Amino acid sequence: MLRTIAAVLALALSAGATAAQPASLKDAIVGTWNFVVAEVTAPDGKKSFPFGETPKGILIFTADGHFAQIHVAGDVPKIASNNRLTGTAEEYAEIMRRSLSVFGTYAVDEGNRTVTYNITSASFPNWQGESQTRAIDKLTADEFVNTNRSVAGGRGSASNFYRRMK
Repeated sequence: MLRTIAAVLALALSAGATAAQPASLKDAIVGTWNFVVAEVTAPDGKKSFPFGETPKGILIFTADGHFAQIHVAGDVPKIASNNRLTGTAEEYAEIMRRSLSVFGTYAVDEGNRTVTYNITSASFPNWQGESQTRAIDKLTADEFVNTNRSVAGGRGSASNFYRRMK
């Protein structure tokens, strides 16, 4: 009798765990993710961190196919005038180099394990209207890693690491 109860309990627990698993990669990425770090690997293997090693940011995927991504260096400089419209050329240049925002729609290719961003607009205006495909390297309930294997200008590949917001 005790073995039967244990077997039924084990079956119920495994069925519950199975039911909790998302049906698809798209279902699994939907939600809000905290930006942990971006790591660029140059063709020679050298690594760099365009937003520093302790950036701030967010990535949001909606169930209806929209996304928004904001990456900002943890140490992005403040504007001395305390007015965003009256910064110096040097302040604006440093902020531009150390931050990026992008939004638009996305599509997931389950078979190739990729997500393609169809960019409506970005703080880097050259990306407006582009599609960019990233490999889904890791996706768990709590962690998401995607990699753009062909960074513009032949700079290598860029991996973005995120943790699900709780």
